Order: sequence, then structure tokens, then C-alpha cells
Amino acid sequence: SFLYGSSLFSEEDRFLRANDRAFNLSYKYADNSIKTSKYNFITFLPLNLFEQLQRLANVYFCFLMVLQLIPAVSSLSWFTTAVPLTLVLGITAVKDASDDINRHKSDRQVNNRKTDPYLLLVFYFQADLLLLSSSEPLNLVYVETAELDGETNLKVRQALTVTGELGDSIEALASFNGEVRCEPPNNRLDKFKGTLIYREQSYSLDNDKMLLRGCTLRNTEWCFGLVIFGGADTKLMQNSGKSIFKRTSVDHLMNILVLCIFGFLACMCTVMAIGNAIWESREGYSFQVFLPYEAGINAQLSSFLSFWSYVIVLNTVVPISLYVSVEIIRLGNSFFIDWDRKMYYPKSDTPAQARTTTLNEELGQIKYIFSDKTGTLTQNIMTFNKCSINGRNYGELFFLIFFSLKLC
Repeated sequence: SFLYGSSLFSEEDRFLRANDRAFNLSYKYADNSIKTSKYNFITFLPLNLFEQLQRLANVYFCFLMVLQLIPAVSSLSWFTTAVPLTLVLGITAVKDASDDINRHKSDRQVNNRKTDPYLLLVFYFQADLLLLSSSEPLNLVYVETAELDGETNLKVRQALTVTGELGDSIEALASFNGEVRCEPPNNRLDKFKGTLIYREQSYSLDNDKMLLRGCTLRNTEWCFGLVIFGGADTKLMQNSGKSIFKRTSVDHLMNILVLCIFGFLACMCTVMAIGNAIWESREGYSFQVFLPYEAGINAQLSSFLSFWSYVIVLNTVVPISLYVSVEIIRLGNSFFIDWDRKMYYPKSDTPAQARTTTLNEELGQIKYIFSDKTGTLTQNIMTFNKCSINGRNYGELFFLIFFSLKLC
């Protein structure tokens, strides 16, 4: 599928023609801009409110505010709940807006990045390209795909011989009218199928002829390519997925605790409502000297109304500042991550950076890290020390001898 405006169209095959803007625009493919932000000026308020109402305490206080609008059950004004609830929602909204503004800035920086097609030696591809020609013999190029799969070893890509003849001639490239028919956008980094039709001949295309967005050109003076996928259609962005509302384990735990508090509150209100019904049926009429007695109100109706009155009176059982306190703690924790000198890498002057203030505590929930032997996490410096299989130790000889002597 691909995006155009606000609609989503189905795409079975992609058709494009080199140097034919009118032909390509007729298919209304996505442009080369990317979007990682969650909100815009119009959608921020409804989407953010919807996300905040995923928290049970916020739903409870909204319901409480509605109850306070009913004179028969409320002795408190509605603004006694509306003001603190608005303050709580507003503080969280400001924090979420700040995070999304940073995402907008990052998107703007990437989308406005100028690309010089004549850069030499090191070049970052901004779209998924079909390799046409290069400066190397046999039309080879060397690319680094660390941003895609973590591999730092250079990979080889090779253009078709028929397109390699174009070389670096601008006139020849400008007159190239090859037509490509290929698979629709997908997230498979190791797979590509297509056909190039040029000079009434068909040529098979595969992944070895593709230069994906996020790759870096290495040890190659120059190369030329034809854009196949751009923006949200690139394989890098297809793997990124959409920005969604994520809830942490702490959020789930707080919702469970709030449900327990709701149950406790409901029990208290039920007991007091039953007590009100018993008192109303036995003693209510006797107290008409002190309390106005309204004829026609039976004990059951009085008990029902008093239940909701007790819900309002005892609303402080559920702490309205609970989520704000957690958000402030998360914000402070993100600053500590940014300031942590133990997570600073001096060789490349790279400090730790908390890119979000809503998922920090999830770092503490990691139990296992699975890593292959490419050295993505170890700088390609891995030393086998020792292992034990069925009670038998395997490892460095010096260590095993020292361990045996120590046992003796």
C-alpha cells in the first residue's frame, strides 16, 4: 500500500519510468518526506485526550465531574474536580507536546537535508535506488548497512551491464528511458523482485542491484541510481512502523492498583448506602424536626442517591496527582540519563540521549539481551572466557589449571 494525501490505496505492482515525471505522478506515489511525529496542530487535542483517558484514574475523575453536575447527588461544585483534572491533563499534555515537537524538528531536519548527487567517497542514500552505474570496474559499489541490520562489513552491489554503459554521462543518464515494474513497498530488507524494460529488452532485478535508504556508500568514487521507493515507502521506514501510544508496565500496574482502589471505594459506598437505607426506613421519619422530610422518597431511592453522593465525598481515595507525580519522576529520570557520565562515549563524543520521557522505566525491565556474533554491541571485541557443558568446564587453559590447583 502507499499513501497519497489522507487516503490509503492498494498497490499490487509498482510501475515507474526514468525521466518521465508525468508518467510517475499519474500513480500518485508517496514523496520522499518521512513522518515520525504523532500529532499535528489539529489532531493534538483529541488524540492526546484519548491517550490520557486510557488511564483509569482520569476516566474516573471525568465521570466524577459529570456526577457533580447532578444536584440530587452532589453537594460540591463541579469545578472542585474540573480544575485539578484540567491541571493534571494539561501538565501531561505539555510534556507530550514537547516530545512531539522534538520529533517534528527531527523530521524537518531529515526532510530538508540537502543531497548532493556528486558527493564523493561517503554518501548516505535518502531513498531506495536501483543502481544504474558506478565508478568501479564491473559497475560494483560498496555499501555499509549498519543502520539497517547492524552489519559493519561492507556489502557489494552490482548494476546491470546495460545500465552500466551509461557511466557518468549526464546526457546519457538524462536520455535513459528505462521502465521498471517491481513489487510494492514492503519491509523485507533482503528481498526485491522486479523487471527493467529497456530498449525492448527485459532484465531481471533483485536485491543485489538495490541501494536502500540508510545505507552508506564506501570506497566508491561515484554512482548513479533510479529512485524506486521514497519516503514512507522505503524499506527502512516500512520497518519503522507507525508512531503508536505505548504503555509501560508501570502504567499497567497503576491501572490494576486503581481498579483495586475502585473496588474498595465501591465497597465503602455500598455499605454506607445500605446503612442509609436501613436508617431511612427505621429512623428517618423521626428526624423530620431536624432534617426536612420529603414525602414520596422511599428508602431505596434515598439509598441509591446516597451511594453516588458518597462516591463524590470519598473521591480523594483515588489520588488525582498519581499520574502527574509519575510523569515528573520520568522527566527527571530522563535528565539523569542525559547527564550520566558512565554512559558517555568520549571517542566519538556521544552522550546518552533519552529520546522519550514516557518509557524510561522499561529499561529496568530488560532481563535478557540476545546478540549475534557481529559485534554490534561489543565493538567486534569478544573474548571467549569459559563455559560449562554437562559439568565439564571449557575455557582458557591457564584459568582451568589455576582453578584445579586451587581446588587441590
